[in-house]
Amino acid sequence: MSDLLGLHRPGTTLLHRLGAGTKLLGLVVLGVVVVLVSGPVTALPLVAGAAGVLAWASGGVRPVWRALRGVLLVVVLLGAWLAWAQGWERAVERMADVATLVLLATVLTTTTPIDAMLDAITRGLRPLRRVGVSPEGVALAFSLMLRSVPATLDLARETRDAARARGLERDPRALLVPLALRTVAHARATGQALHARGIGDD
Repeated sequence: MSDLLGLHRPGTTLLHRLGAGTKLLGLVVLGVVVVLVSGPVTALPLVAGAAGVLAWASGGVRPVWRALRGVLLVVVLLGAWLAWAQGWERAVERMADVATLVLLATVLTTTTPIDAMLDAITRGLRPLRRVGVSPEGVALAFSLMLRSVPATLDLARETRDAARARGLERDPRALLVPLALRTVAHARATGQALHARGIGDD
């Protein structure tokens, strides 16, 4: 996994001992609360709380910085646009919301093995099989999503390094065009690998 999502770290904290299904449900509930709560005065303490929980669960503040560093550029750009369009209070609120959600998601991936998460998703969605939902398919999509984020970030770093080596690090075309092409190629390769194994043929 990349720094954005965190690596599973075995531990003995209460969060490590909780079941994957309980933590997934808790993440959904907390995510709804974060989105519904309005105002920077409330949003900023939520960031601090999520950071504190991650530091406790992972044994230090370094994972907190790694998680935030992965979305720092996106958060800053989002905040700048919102400050111009809707005012600084809205910008601070939304920046805090994104940071909180990233930290909470990192808590989940830090304290829960990926296999346990996928099993919990499959079990939780089994009642929906009657209406045509494939629990295994949803779990597979979730797994691919988790793996695609670090893969895309790695491609972005490689593309940036290649552009820098050619002295083109300030040319947006030298960054965006190769990254888009490499991302599409990675997605096609993933799809071909799944098809070769007979996954998703239905």
